[in-house]
Amino acid sequence: MSFSVLIPARLASTRLPRKPLADIAGLPMIVRVARQATLSAATQVVVAADDAEIVAACHAHGVEAILTRCDHVNGSDRLAEACTLLGLDGDAVVVNVQGDEPLIDPALIDACAATLPAHPDCVMGTAAHAMTLASELANPNIVKVVCDRAGRALYFSRAPIPWWRDGSSAGAPAIGPLAPLRHIGIYAYRATFLRRFPSLPVSPLETIESLEQLRVLWHGERIAVHRSEHPAGIGVDTPEDLQRVRELLA
Repeated sequence: MSFSVLIPARLASTRLPRKPLADIAGLPMIVRVARQATLSAATQVVVAADDAEIVAACHAHGVEAILTRCDHVNGSDRLAEACTLLGLDGDAVVVNVQGDEPLIDPALIDACAATLPAHPDCVMGTAAHAMTLASELANPNIVKVVCDRAGRALYFSRAPIPWWRDGSSAGAPAIGPLAPLRHIGIYAYRATFLRRFPSLPVSPLETIESLEQLRVLWHGERIAVHRSEHPAGIGVDTPEDLQRVRELLA
């Protein structure tokens, strides 16, 4: 299987300014993410940056990077432009690895990419793992996904789904006999769909839940879900996250 990894990188960040260039054990975070991605089976790993400073930092460490427009509203739009710049089209598989995942498991990247050859009817693939704590199920900052028996997403939500009617009580969710799935923020796309995605109208469900992947389901497309046996690595969203990763890689 042949696939490319694209890593969107934006210099501005509200909670952690200049996040892609944050130093982690002597290397910019974006370089560490790219180096982890090169341990996967990807045929190419490219950073899609919104600032020349990120591109320069990548090139200084031997990481391929391209400069994209600075006015994209989200990472998917940035990767759609990157597909055009790189000439990726048709059924070429593109995996979106977030630029703040310096500990991402290369095997997870491979598994996410493999969802598309395994599901010819799907335009996207992603990943999830089983939850065991009711507190996670109740947390709106943790995105949940419900799948059909073929492993295709039925719905993503910040709400506790599925709701165990006979076990949950007093408004508090409980872990039922069917373990709920926590969504992992990694995506595989068919390049043709990724290039088309920005032109799809935003869906009401996407706006309500603030979940971009719901636009895909709203427009009748399918998303395959790889069920991982392990949680994802630590993502870096805050200064506290950055310190945890620095300590792990010191």
